[in-house]
Amino acid sequence: MSDPARTPPKGRAALTFIFITVLLDIMALGMVTPVLPSLVTELLAGSHLSAKLLHHADLLSRLPGQTVSMAAVIYGLFNTVFALMQFFFSPVIGSLSDRFGRRPLILASNIGLGLNYALMAWAPTLQWLFVGRVISGITGASFGTASAYIADTTEPDKRAAAFGVIAAAFGAGFVLGPALGGMLGEYGARVPFVLAACLSLANAAYGFWVLPESLPRHLRSGFSWKRANPIGALILLRRHPELTGLASVAFLSNLAQVGIPSTLVLYALHRYGWRTGRVGLTLAVTGIALILVQVFALGRIVQAIGNRWTLVVGLMFGACGMLIAGIAPNQWVFWAGIPVIALWGISGVANQTIMTRHVEAAEQGQLQGANSSLTGISELIGPSIFTLTFAYFVTPGHSITEAGAPFLLAAAILAGSAVWAWHVTRGEREPEDEAE
Repeated sequence: MSDPARTPPKGRAALTFIFITVLLDIMALGMVTPVLPSLVTELLAGSHLSAKLLHHADLLSRLPGQTVSMAAVIYGLFNTVFALMQFFFSPVIGSLSDRFGRRPLILASNIGLGLNYALMAWAPTLQWLFVGRVISGITGASFGTASAYIADTTEPDKRAAAFGVIAAAFGAGFVLGPALGGMLGEYGARVPFVLAACLSLANAAYGFWVLPESLPRHLRSGFSWKRANPIGALILLRRHPELTGLASVAFLSNLAQVGIPSTLVLYALHRYGWRTGRVGLTLAVTGIALILVQVFALGRIVQAIGNRWTLVVGLMFGACGMLIAGIAPNQWVFWAGIPVIALWGISGVANQTIMTRHVEAAEQGQLQGANSSLTGISELIGPSIFTLTFAYFVTPGHSITEAGAPFLLAAAILAGSAVWAWHVTRGEREPEDEAE
């Protein structure tokens, strides 16, 4: 008889464990999103600004266009560094999880994030904030491990629903995190970092006591630097040619998605004159819409049209949503595009589900590491592309001034990726079709 303590968790219990872990992690990440640009601007502008101005944390709406442009460039640099660390360390963490199991990597990441947020809350200069961003990129590179955890504990034909639960956790964290961050940001740009540190450390404590290991010892593979470096991790995609096209679709989608965190706060504060509270509320509403899509629409859509068409249709919704956001003349039109953008979320789950069918259990961590590497590449170049695009089109003196240009660029990328997704999945079949 097998030892229950060594049996990998199955079904609802495993999903509950990983749901809470991802929820707290994304909450902490989401809390700093509305205030990080303001903190960058605060440190950039210097101590000569009045305490009242800093207190309200709406610097970008009060400073001239040239300062807004410079803040956008620095913020883009910070996001690029974050992505660079993700790019280098995601495959390392993925391979380590294949060797030592998922649990220790998840716990180590949460501890590291908690300590890092504390560092960023204290940072007296842009240089210290930069160091914090580097560390957060390293310690935050384990999201793929959570996806591998789900792949370990669910059957192939049930992974779409399981990944949908993770997407729902992401959405819930995206609701609570930015909403809390936006409200707390009214009392100072550093306050959300303090609570983010507490949440991450609480997440580590929770996982230490209740998160079981999902990868049995007999299914683990040896660690190799050849597979753990960013380029080596991508060899898995080359060994499975059917994954190459799917990975490129994910890359383009992720590249477009970078436009949201990189420019939304800057865009809304500049174009609509919002304060961080309204930015946080908007992000919260977006998260609620994402949850509703994942819980109520995703399963029905996949069942009705299959993962292939779910992928294509989701990307087209993303393109339309980004177009609306980019041309919105006022906040009401911008908000009207949120449900459309939320439907974009069905594409990522469908693509991830298809990809996991093409590798064995011992390669799931490496697959997620490779996916994270591609995400890292997109996030490495994306912040520069979108924030520099924003900076160019808001700088005074140019013949064309269009603050929504980054969103229009993202819409074009998503439309192209939808066409490419339709092409590369021509021969894809659903598990029930294969069984027949």
